[in-house]
Amino acid sequence: MSTELLAPLDLAFWHLESDAHPMHLGALAVFAPAPGVGPGRILELLGSRAAAIPRLRMSVRDVLLPVGGKAWTVDKDFDVHRHVERVVVADADFMAEATRLAGELMERPLGRGLPPWRMYLICGADGGPFAVLVKLHHALADGMRAVAIGAGIFDEIAAVTSARTAARGRTAVPPRSWLPDPREMAGMALGRIGEVGRALGVGASVVRAGRLDRWGPSALTAPSSGTRRLATADLDAGDLRRIRRAEGGTANDILLAVVAGALRRWMAERGDSLPAADPRALVPVSRRRPGGATASGNRLSAYLLGLPVTAADPRERLRAVRCAMDRNKAAGPLKGAGAVAVLADQLPPLAHRFGAPLAANAARLLFDVLVTSVPLPRSALSLGGCPLTALYPMAPLARGQSLAVALSTYGGRVHVGLVADGKALPDLDRLAAAVEDEFTELYALVTGTDRTPVS
Repeated sequence: MSTELLAPLDLAFWHLESDAHPMHLGALAVFAPAPGVGPGRILELLGSRAAAIPRLRMSVRDVLLPVGGKAWTVDKDFDVHRHVERVVVADADFMAEATRLAGELMERPLGRGLPPWRMYLICGADGGPFAVLVKLHHALADGMRAVAIGAGIFDEIAAVTSARTAARGRTAVPPRSWLPDPREMAGMALGRIGEVGRALGVGASVVRAGRLDRWGPSALTAPSSGTRRLATADLDAGDLRRIRRAEGGTANDILLAVVAGALRRWMAERGDSLPAADPRALVPVSRRRPGGATASGNRLSAYLLGLPVTAADPRERLRAVRCAMDRNKAAGPLKGAGAVAVLADQLPPLAHRFGAPLAANAARLLFDVLVTSVPLPRSALSLGGCPLTALYPMAPLARGQSLAVALSTYGGRVHVGLVADGKALPDLDRLAAAVEDEFTELYALVTGTDRTPVS
């Protein structure tokens, strides 16, 4: 397809962006070195494999109809070298330097005249481990779609993709116009009538669930500075399964409870008083159906969850999260303020163009922190024969938000990526450490096993 209208939610993400509030998501993938594979070879692989992914050749342009709409179109002047860059950091503490640099690179908005993505090869001067930072605009993909796109750089996925392409041959597919066929107009009109009713119902839920009683001044509610800082944490996936077997619920319930406990620890270390009301987390939910057709646009809703930071006992926090998430799931993804993404999917393009500033400022009234889980392939992955050792996902920060937490499981570890406003949370490393400490304490309480390191 050479031209394709942006889906309503993609259009919303496109208009929500500003220089101080870039709306891209990302991932920092860390690799172990392999003999004979240098940075030049890795950079070459990144470029050739990214160029082979059709979605990464698409840029956004204006259209006449629908009014206020935009379309994806193939960039005729596409040059992958504009998107792939090598950056050298100090070897002394590679991971610390790579994390610091990734935070700085996440500050930079993606250029709007080009396909909205970048890849950075981060490596030391003398070999050793290296990392790849991938940035994709949220209009280009949601979390699951971003994984599918980004996975194309790995050896295992690239080999399968090349084989399928060769099997299909190079039969040209005629481009589809973004203008609807006249015979489709009647059906579309009836569909829009149904969508209006659905939007009204979702909108009412959003209004009912929104709140004006903010939980008080804190680093999470500080004014946005546009700066970015990244911190990471690592948890044992085997220990996570043991906690789940003992306590029930889902792995996501446990991780949300760990985030709540980490925030409580972090507040105590800072000398902050506990809030009168628990901070709200927005927990994205994919609306993609397993085995269904792969939609190119964002397919998201979300649940709202009060993170029980006021509860003192870790197991009590886990029970509170389980009960709240069970209620959310019973109500479904069209209830509550988290359904604002569904509401955005029902609005016409012109509403997104003029309503984006209001929506951006309203985010801080709906939630305080974003917490999302990103699924990854279970098989081992590599790049140029260099094994992937960790992958830290990074979620975007909405206007008025100071913290976003993303989690992914790979290679027996849960990798946690924390993205924060650099000025509001200069001590983000302490929060990352609190995540690991909280997980360790919960594991010890549930299993009766002390994992405290011996000094």
